[in-house]
Formats: sequence, structure tokens, C-alpha cells
Amino acid sequence: MSTAEKLSITLPTEMVRFIRDKVDSGDYSSNSEVIREALRSWMTVDQPLKALDAAITRGIADAEAGRTQDIDSVREELQKRFEA
Repeated sequence: MSTAEKLSITLPTEMVRFIRDKVDSGDYSSNSEVIREALRSWMTVDQPLKALDAAITRGIADAEAGRTQDIDSVREELQKRFEA
């Protein structure tokens, strides 16, 4: 069961207008619902990006430490995997 906490925020007029337009169009029943949906979407994108950033950081560290493979070896390995 999730809990809710009330926040008071200040937004630029353009954002407020966007939120109210979404509610007025009937797409959402409240301002809070619009903001919750936007945050859910943001969170869905944010997590994979964090994982990608971590993988890139590990890759750079490996390259800097000399843990690399030449492209021909990688191609051969991939070709074997896809032929199996």
C-alpha cells in the first residue's frame, strides 16, 4: 500500500496552462493526476538511463585499464553465438 504526501509547488504559467488543459479536455480528472502520470513516465525513462550510464562507466574503466578486445575477435565470437 502506498502512502501519499501533499506538496506545494510553484510552476511557470506555461506548465500550469498545460496541466489545466489536460484536465479541461477530460483526459485527466485532476491536476494531481496529470502530474503523477508525468512523473511515472519520467521514472520509467530514468531507470534504464541510469543502468546505461553505469554500463558506459564500467566500459570506460575497462578500456582505461587495458581490458579490451580487438574487433576481429569480437566479430568471430558474435558470429559463433548467432550461428549456434
